[in-house]
Parts: sequence; C-alpha cells; structure tokens
Amino acid sequence: MDMHTVVNGEGAKRGLERVVVGDGRASGVTASDVLAVARAGARVELSDEAVAALAAARDIVEALAAKPEPVYGVSTGFGALATRHISPELRAQLQRNIVRSHAAGMGPRVEREVVRALMFLRLKTVCSGRTGVRPEVARTMADVLNAGITPVVHEYGSLGCSGDLAPLSHCALTLMGEGDAEGPDGTVRPAGELLAEHGITPVELREKEGLALLNGTDGMLGMLVMALADLDTLYKSADVTAALTMEALLGTDKVLAPELHAIRPHPGQAASAANMLAVLDGSGLTGHHQDDAPRVQDAYSVRCAPQVAGAGRDTMAHAGLVAERELASAVDNPVVLPDGRVESNGNFHGAPVAYVLDFLAVAVADLGSIAERRTDRLLDKNRSHGLPPFLADDAGVDSGLMIAQYTQAALVGELKRLAVPASADSIPSSAMQEDHVSMGWSAARKLRTAVDNLARVIAVELYAATRAIQLREGLAPAPASRAVIDAVRAAGVEGPGPDRYLAPDLAAADAFVRAGHLVAAAETVTGPLR
Repeated sequence: MDMHTVVNGEGAKRGLERVVVGDGRASGVTASDVLAVARAGARVELSDEAVAALAAARDIVEALAAKPEPVYGVSTGFGALATRHISPELRAQLQRNIVRSHAAGMGPRVEREVVRALMFLRLKTVCSGRTGVRPEVARTMADVLNAGITPVVHEYGSLGCSGDLAPLSHCALTLMGEGDAEGPDGTVRPAGELLAEHGITPVELREKEGLALLNGTDGMLGMLVMALADLDTLYKSADVTAALTMEALLGTDKVLAPELHAIRPHPGQAASAANMLAVLDGSGLTGHHQDDAPRVQDAYSVRCAPQVAGAGRDTMAHAGLVAERELASAVDNPVVLPDGRVESNGNFHGAPVAYVLDFLAVAVADLGSIAERRTDRLLDKNRSHGLPPFLADDAGVDSGLMIAQYTQAALVGELKRLAVPASADSIPSSAMQEDHVSMGWSAARKLRTAVDNLARVIAVELYAATRAIQLREGLAPAPASRAVIDAVRAAGVEGPGPDRYLAPDLAAADAFVRAGHLVAAAETVTGPLR
C-alpha cells in the first residue's frame, strides 16, 4: 500500500477545488496547492496575470531569436553542445529533439501523485514569466493535468542537476503527443490517443520551449512537499504511541513537565512533550515506577522521546522553509529577466532541496529506531515491569508479538540504510560540463520509502502498546488512550488473546496510522495536537 494515498494532509481534503496559477501571490503557489493538485485532483487554471507574463517573456525570446548573435537555449545547442549556433530552420527540430533524447528514463513507473506534482510545479515556473514559453504551451500543460492524463515517468534518470531532466522530459513528451501516458481510468496508452480523446492539441515547440520544460527541481520539490505533509501526521502519531508505551511501562510523566523543556528551548521538543502530556492526562498507569520494582528513571527510549521526536520536528521546520523558498522560485536556465536580458545561471542545481531530503531521512530513521526500542522493551519480561513475555497469552505455548518486533526491526534496519545521504554523492555528466550534481531526485525517492516504512514502525508500536495497556488489569488508562484503544479495535486491530494470524492485525494498524485515525482518535479527548 502506498503511503501517499492516505495521509490526512491539508491538500488531500480539497477535492476538486481549483488552483489558480500566477494570481499575483509573491509565493507563486503554496504547499497546499501542490497537495490539492497532486493528491486530490484539483483543477488548475491560469490567471490573467500569468498569461500576460507569459506573453511578455515570449516577446523577448522571439526578439532575441531574430538576431544574428547566438543566445544559449534560444539559438544554440545544449550542455556540452552549447557552442553550436543553430540556424532558424532547425530550431523547432532542436526543441523536439531535446525532449525526445532526454526522455531516457528507466525502471519502474513513479507514482501518479509524484508526476502530477512534477507537472504542476513546472507549470508554476513556466507561468512566472521567466522562461519565455508561449501561453498556449502553458494552457496545454493545465489541460493535461485537468484531463487526468499522467505521463509515464520512470524511477531512474535524474541526477538532480539541470533539474530533474529525464522525468520532466517524459512529461514534455506527452505534451507533444508522443510516448506513453496513463489515462484517467488508470490504463497506459499512447499519449497522442489520450490527448485526442480529450480534445487537446499536441504542442509544436518553438525556440527555448523544450529546454524550459525540462530544467527544474520540480520532481524533488514535489516529493519534499508531500513528505512533509505525511511526516506532520506521523510525528504526531509517534508522540501518541510514545505516550501509550510510557503508560504501559508504568513510567513517569514528570519528565514531560513544560518547565523542564522550557530550559532547553527547542520548539519541536516542547511540542512533542506537550502532545505526550496531553495524551497522558488523567492516566491511572503513569507514576507507578516506584511500586513493586522501584526505578529512579525510565529508559532513554521513553524518557527522551520528546527530545528525539522534537529534533525531527525542527528538521521538518527547516525543510519546510526550504520548500517555501523553492516554491517561490522560478528555476530555469537561461532565464528571462524583467529588463529583457536572457541570462544563464545555476539555479537548477538541486542542492538546497537535496540536503533537506537527506536530513529528513536521518530524522525518520532515528524516530523509527527509538519507537522500535520502546516496542522491544514492552515485549521483554525483564524490562516491562510485570507484563508477560512478548505480551503472549500463554507464554511458551503462545509466541505473542515476538515476530511482529522482528518485522519492525527489519523495517528500522532499512530506515538506517535509507538514511545514507544521496546528496553526498556526485557523478559528473555531459562530457564534464555538468561536473557536480545534487542527486536530489534519488534523495527524494529514498525518503518516500523511508516515510512509508516509518508508518509501519509506528503501527507496530501502536499494536504492542495498546495490547500491553489492556493487560494492565485494575489500572485505568488516560481517557485519550482509552479513545485510541477503542478506535483501533473498531478498525479491526484485535486485542490480547491466544496466538492468531498477525499480518492482518498489523495491516489494519498500519492503515489506521496512515489514514490519520490514530491522531484523530487521541484528539477527540486532547483537542488538536501540536
């Protein structure tokens, strides 16, 4: 199951609303606009301001194209071939050729929402009036999105410098009526057939237009925006499961006191501690750490949960700032400046986005790691303070959740491997003209897998913690914990009892987390979590 169909992000609720591109906002488009188009199928429209900006920039490009002097991207070749001046009669062919030759991706198809985000963000930049693309090309891009036509884009082909070249080329190929695309019914067919069925005329590219459709960080940026939306829900979910585990282990919630977190003023840490404290309000389980087996302090995986989750939240805040800046950017090479100059630049380099994608993968791995350590503690009779081994009904005859933790550990191992930064790598290309690249697309692809696996890790902790709380007979959980237990049981995740086929329970817990139902259940008591 794909993580990215279920998280209750802002954009996913917008249904078939419309998103207007180029409506005068300094930010260009927002993250919620991206989510609405990518995930919820919102219609895309061009503002009058965008059409005017497109036309003005196109006039500049056409004036330069008429001059005898070569201008990169307008009347020259590309990359290492930029030294050749292209005569007027070959320029349309040049633009077609760059799209065809750069549509060289390989491997499995990437997800529909990634391609829609990629197309939408490229349209956003085209409509900035900095690319020199004609208004009719931009309108065709919007028409393809609105028709639910999704170009086939492959996993491999982007180095994240000169933008996401191969993925964007496959999208541009569809605009030309070439290559393959998925129709609104999910069937992959020739793009030309799909355009014809929806009354869309393929574009005939002119000077600079092919290059302008390929040269951006749109794929990695779209995946960053969606990952941040997913992680907002998952970090709240992890705060809830950490609180449930603290209860199940009879831990102390005194470590969550606001005054303790105020003296180390990291905002993410304070938010996580506040969330845990809200979930635990009214618990009859916390504070029993001095009972039969007294302990001065809880283990780090319990006591330091806000510090670890909080550091991840602060990493998300930084990544969100980078995404906001990139959403406000017009990334192309060359660009059309307001004074009429067309200038080469290096703004297509994906380093700013690639770095934060990798930062997030590290944070995700650590959040998964600490959640797995708490789960293991719940299952170990020597550390669980009175719970049965592996939370089994009849230990020895029953194995309980022993292998559920194996699965969780395997997922965490994969998270750690996915935390190795892609952006630390660089492979020169284009005859050493493009001799340093960002690998931002690769960073984004592995982060999607990491986010997907984090949901599963949290689901296993949820499964174990709710079962453990129910095994603490005679002690009442917090009202928010009770609401979570009731909701997860109603969702088909069974409680304590003899061994049974566990995979369906784990799948149901996974779906419960991904859909945002875990957070929603807690919030019926706590109010909105931070």
